[in-house]
Amino acid sequence: MFVLVTYDVNISSPQGQKRLRQVAKVCLNYGRRVQNSVFECVLTEAQFVLLKSSLGKIISATDDSIIFYNLGNNWKRRVERIGKETAVDVTDTLIL
Repeated sequence: MFVLVTYDVNISSPQGQKRLRQVAKVCLNYGRRVQNSVFECVLTEAQFVLLKSSLGKIISATDDSIIFYNLGNNWKRRVERIGKETAVDVTDTLIL
């Protein structure tokens, strides 16, 4: 399934800045950054559960927010881009 993850972390304190870095690091493990606080992730159901759990343990429920947009398996028909592509296709083979 294709999931768009967006987050807003309050960085007015050193703890908030740390949470922001931790959230970004976890999201990088599951997908690619397309904008500062937006990640595109192609996940299995199990990976989605793990991602939500990991992020839920990091954020402050009173100061921060994370929104998951689940576009499902037929997401290619639902996603349109205008302008410069910022990264590689998340479904392509990655050679390291």
